[in-house]
Amino acid sequence: MGSLGADFVSPNDEKELEFDPSAFPPFKLSEIRSAIPKHCWVKNPWRSLSYVLRDVVVVSALLALALFLDNWKFWPVYWVLQGTMFWAFFVLGHDCGHGSFSDSAFLNSVVGHILHSFILVPYHGWRISHKTHHQNHGNVEADESWVPMSEKLYKNLDFATKFFRFKIPFPLLAYPIYLISRSPGKKGSHFSPFSDLFQPHERKYVVISTLCWSIMVAILYYLNSVIGSLHLLKIYGVPYMVFVMWLDFVTYLHHHGYEQKLPWYRGKEWNYLRGGLTTIDRDYGIFNNIHHDIGTHVIHHLFPQIPHYHLVEAVFFCSIFFHIIHLFCLFVKWFVYIFIYLFLYFCYRQKLQSQFLGDITGNQKSRD
Repeated sequence: MGSLGADFVSPNDEKELEFDPSAFPPFKLSEIRSAIPKHCWVKNPWRSLSYVLRDVVVVSALLALALFLDNWKFWPVYWVLQGTMFWAFFVLGHDCGHGSFSDSAFLNSVVGHILHSFILVPYHGWRISHKTHHQNHGNVEADESWVPMSEKLYKNLDFATKFFRFKIPFPLLAYPIYLISRSPGKKGSHFSPFSDLFQPHERKYVVISTLCWSIMVAILYYLNSVIGSLHLLKIYGVPYMVFVMWLDFVTYLHHHGYEQKLPWYRGKEWNYLRGGLTTIDRDYGIFNNIHHDIGTHVIHHLFPQIPHYHLVEAVFFCSIFFHIIHLFCLFVKWFVYIFIYLFLYFCYRQKLQSQFLGDITGNQKSRD
């Protein structure tokens, strides 16, 4: 799991084990939990806030430097770096949504709204749907995101939906569309309190988040009238698109692997542990710390309450289970490999589209 997992399992060991990811795991969730030290569950709000402060300082410094230089040689560098930091903002807001930021629901909500609204994400709307994803991951009937389509659903999609979902580079910019209208085959919106995503008691939270999102949109509209569309695009628009690409890249990589042939379950075949084990850890090299160790995804999916700054240590102490979990992993060492991997994978996906879009039955493995 991650670079740590590679220390515990050799390629020969993997071949000997020949572990079937669709088989029931030979351990219980409670066994994994008991292997994690108690201090890994402790949430330090001051430490969490220090990461927010760090990221805010970096974002502010990048903006100040870009405005000072105002040089077309530097703008592309700024776009990549700032978009990367927007993604770091998202991950911290994501921790707030899980409650791993602190034990204070109020602090989590305030910080989560500030960070997510800044990058045009409705905090509570997303938080609730993401909770659904965690509670049902790997369940083809109930999971919220990246669920494989049946052949019937695919054939009923209009041309525009097929084109923008499966043709590069459009799937890499799909997140805003998902927030507005969810995935094909699902109804509702992250902005509407009356969406199928939400229970009646959750509607007030969705209204608050949509209001905060609207305030950010109003601020951007005002800035557009003051500094002009081109300048706003340079300082915010392009970094936002880079952030969306980061989000779509990372979430896709954590839930799909061509070599792993990860299974999807339905009915009684699914349970929380089996679903959580169908995620994949990724090693993003120098970006691991910048992105708050989001690549340690298996343990995060099983125990989302663990603060991000304890995840790597938690993984280390779960090394007894690496010989099983590690086999789900494909390591992406450098950022450029992510682009190459996904580009080739999407091309391959197009070529074999007729094969992997068949109806999913029982315990059939997804070709994703």
